[in-house]
Amino acid sequence: MPSIHRSAVVDPAAQLADDVEIGPNCVVQGPAVLAAGVRLIANAYVQGPATIGEGTVLYPGSAVGLGPQDYKFKPGMPTAGVRIGRDCLIREGATVHAATRQDIPTTVGDRVFMMVNSHAGHDASVANDVVLVNGSVLAGFSQIAERVTLSGNVAVHQYNRIGRLAFLSGGSVYSTDVPPFCVGAGRNRIYAVNLVGMRRAGIDRAHITQVRVAFNRVFRRNLPRSEMLDVLAELGKDCPPVMEMREFVATGKKPLAPGAGRPTREVKFYLAATRRGEIVPSMLSGLAEDDEVD
Repeated sequence: MPSIHRSAVVDPAAQLADDVEIGPNCVVQGPAVLAAGVRLIANAYVQGPATIGEGTVLYPGSAVGLGPQDYKFKPGMPTAGVRIGRDCLIREGATVHAATRQDIPTTVGDRVFMMVNSHAGHDASVANDVVLVNGSVLAGFSQIAERVTLSGNVAVHQYNRIGRLAFLSGGSVYSTDVPPFCVGAGRNRIYAVNLVGMRRAGIDRAHITQVRVAFNRVFRRNLPRSEMLDVLAELGKDCPPVMEMREFVATGKKPLAPGAGRPTREVKFYLAATRRGEIVPSMLSGLAEDDEVD
């Protein structure tokens, strides 16, 4: 029998597995399904329709399934709601909004870590093993592929895609697509290949090398999309990760994040400060146009 604190409110329409734990002041409203091992620690809110997978934990102040932030969506309109996978961590203040569509829910995959105050907007799709660090936000209909890491306060614009194993540095903003395996920073820029992530994912060393070649020949040079497809097809003949990059480019409707053929002034300043051992987060924001970088 589920463990429900006496101060919690649980709708009769909700379906709870026998070992679900509902802590103090939690609310489960409407047709929500909470699978085995789900825990709502305290002050968490779930609005159905919502499905929460096995072992997922909602921390205080988190909210799942509330209405989308869309002027066209009116209270009481039908929605497919939210589907969250198994073994996710939804930390304090994190939010996942319901879909505007009636047939496809806002989706969060398995083993997703949504840290404090992160947000998945309506109709977003977050794949397995994604990490959303504190304050990172996903606008409506955005698509985040497997094993992506969004560092603190990253913002992804609506309808944009972030490819598998991409890594976006803290505070970066994207209104463009980011190809798989790339490292991004700043505003709509990609700088390198996510070597650490690819190694941890067990990708073959030869394939990692070929991905680096593809990045340098295609994305760093900002080739036209048609040329990108030709070069990636040639480089990816015996390399599935490169072909994955090509498929990403071929199926995209939004612009691709441009590669950084040379570092920006801010990055050069940061690297110079690193060499001097003078890492101060406020340095970049305080950089003046006439500052010299050695």
